[in-house]
Amino acid sequence: MTDDITVPRFADLLDRAGALSGTSWGLFPEPERGTPSFITPGVVREAKNSIRTGTVFGLDYPADAFDPGMSLKRGAPRHTIYSSHPAHRDDYLDGYYLQGSSQIDGLRHRRADDVGFYNGVPDHRITEGTPDLGIQEWAEHPIAGRGVLVDVDGFRNGIGEPIDHAAGEPLTLDLVRSALQSQSLATRPGDILMLHTGWCEWFLALDPEEKQRLRKSRKASGVAQSHEFVAWAWDSRFAVIAADNFAFECLPAVPESPYRESAFNDHGMMHQHLLAKLGMPLGELWRLGPLARHMQSTGQWDAFITIKPLNITGGTGSPVNATAIT
Repeated sequence: MTDDITVPRFADLLDRAGALSGTSWGLFPEPERGTPSFITPGVVREAKNSIRTGTVFGLDYPADAFDPGMSLKRGAPRHTIYSSHPAHRDDYLDGYYLQGSSQIDGLRHRRADDVGFYNGVPDHRITEGTPDLGIQEWAEHPIAGRGVLVDVDGFRNGIGEPIDHAAGEPLTLDLVRSALQSQSLATRPGDILMLHTGWCEWFLALDPEEKQRLRKSRKASGVAQSHEFVAWAWDSRFAVIAADNFAFECLPAVPESPYRESAFNDHGMMHQHLLAKLGMPLGELWRLGPLARHMQSTGQWDAFITIKPLNITGGTGSPVNATAIT
């Protein structure tokens, strides 16, 4: 990586020819790294200035925290401890879904319905044991840099209009920008964007019956789908975008989603454009509540963030293993 990553603005990406339209394919010096390429050595060195108090936060929930969760297929792992003799203990997990709790989506997690996997990697290369676009890229060369927390939950509570998680409220780009402005927070190229919505703490406090009801409703609050949000995320040169909710985006996609035709298998979600076209990792179900409350008390909304996925060749996603140092 160099200290000078120059890329076109999003409007210019749309003018690229053919399958390259709206993509970042071929623009980064390390093609399979995607937007974490925006974190150059200089960005990492500058990020150390976000450490002021020396307070450390783990941003992962337990692997079995979301049981039941919103996913219709991902369940909690079963933990088994065994011994071969009285002085020995070992253990293993059964049914461990790598994206079942706090996680990061890899670039093979989504294929764009219209143009395929990121950088045009052929479909047959996306299988067990192949390295193409695998999560191991970010495990062998971890993601570390400045993280900025946008306290959307705190902003809405502050104006007396709490987010309606039960209804799966879409959170607009205008709302995110208003929260940023209220925090006097300026983003920089290479930032790791963290949106604190309060959804995880709200969901985990529900009783099991309410969790099941919400799961069946397929409603979850999150970022509203729009061209404007995708353009803003790219033009801001975010390395990673993450939130403390189920799918980063709202479920279901808003009726006016511009991706209903291009991402028909995802019913209008932005995942395909962010992952398969721009190479931008998504973080979901992050544990942001304690960090947000600490930042509120200090008035500082940035931190040094490390992300170290599991080193699984060809993984489509992973527990995020994220740490914040403020």
